[in-house]
Amino acid sequence: MPIEMIIGFLVVLLALFIGARYGSLALGAISGIGLAILVFGFGLKPGTPPTDVIYIIVAAVTCAGMLQASGGMDWMIQIAEKMLRRHPDRITFLAPLVTFFLTVLCGTGHVVYTIMPIICDIALKKGIRPERPCGIASISSQIGITCSPIAAAVVAFMTISNANGYEITIPQILLVSIPASLFGITMASIWSYHRGLDLDKDPQFQAKLKDPAQYNYIYGSSATTLDKKISKEAKISVYIFLIALGLIVIFAVFPSLLPLYTNSEGLSTRLKMNLVIQIVMLSAAALMVICAKANPKLAVSGAVWQSGMVAVVAIFGIAWMADTYFEAYTENIKVIMSGLVESYPWSIAFVFFFVSVLINSQGAVVVSMLPLAYSMGIDGVVLLGVFPSVYGYFFIPNYPSDIATVNFDRSGTTVIGKYLFNHSFMIPGLINVITATIVASILAQIFHGLGWV
Repeated sequence: MPIEMIIGFLVVLLALFIGARYGSLALGAISGIGLAILVFGFGLKPGTPPTDVIYIIVAAVTCAGMLQASGGMDWMIQIAEKMLRRHPDRITFLAPLVTFFLTVLCGTGHVVYTIMPIICDIALKKGIRPERPCGIASISSQIGITCSPIAAAVVAFMTISNANGYEITIPQILLVSIPASLFGITMASIWSYHRGLDLDKDPQFQAKLKDPAQYNYIYGSSATTLDKKISKEAKISVYIFLIALGLIVIFAVFPSLLPLYTNSEGLSTRLKMNLVIQIVMLSAAALMVICAKANPKLAVSGAVWQSGMVAVVAIFGIAWMADTYFEAYTENIKVIMSGLVESYPWSIAFVFFFVSVLINSQGAVVVSMLPLAYSMGIDGVVLLGVFPSVYGYFFIPNYPSDIATVNFDRSGTTVIGKYLFNHSFMIPGLINVITATIVASILAQIFHGLGWV
């Protein structure tokens, strides 16, 4: 192994480590320093920025931001809250399903910040330890990214796979990822159902209740969206959003509906799905402004749009740096990993998981690592099976949704442990990802045998 390859790898890891410590925009920006060192210091040829994925994120986040600005997201959260409050005793099973499907619909896990305090409030009022539903609900909100037709990770998987000879559509990806993820959520919810002590038997919690100030903090307020008045325009924005999602799925299932174009060589090609998603999402965002009175200024100041733009910068910097490094040393990496990959191709799941722990972005993992996996000769069906393993950033509890969940839990049962790794998200996350990856691998092989994927 060339010494410059080792040093270059350390540069990449150091950039990711420092960027993760600063968080937010710093992760992508500091990756730019790593890229500069590789290009100007080591003389590596710059890789290709993942522009297709970035454009899709921008379009999808703009649409979701307009949905939030118009009040449509409040209506969706309100509908979810009504269901949860109707069945409070099942909160540990229903809460993760709610956060999962919110992410599937919106393409980002950052839509769950409003529902998290409500989940905690319902659990407290029912006497259920909030850690039980909150821990798995936070995990499920991120697992949903691999199951959303407009999420960067899903679109990137399709785009990169097609470019490497594995023809697959978004519905085919979801055919595997959705049932596998739901199975993983179910297993993690079953484990969470009896985790920790019941509140009436928890000495630490009972000690807090003896302090009047603490008692008032825990039980003195109620988180709800049911008192919000939902406007007609808010409902219209949701209908526009759902129609847009439906169109994307229809075009993906029936590509013959897409227009044909003649290229410079005289060959006919259909409009690509990455462009379809961008066109439909931007059009939907515009219709929300025109028909649902969505305020663009509110959209860009909202949590969904801002977090989405942070993801754009992260993917831009990380994926560009990673592509530059791996493109330069692909042959060396093939030699190093050839034996393991040939005998156990599914072991690439550990690589995906480890990289996700470092870079906190499933889309960035797919964009930076999937081309490398294909270059090593791993079959597309195997990669589809290990797709859920691109979520590993719960391992170190520094992701915004996990930190926010800890803060929302007024009981103090959802925690980041004294030793960092003994936190409330570790076991549900591992159960979820491991189970989903195993089930997805089985489903991918079965569906491939049937000719479905």
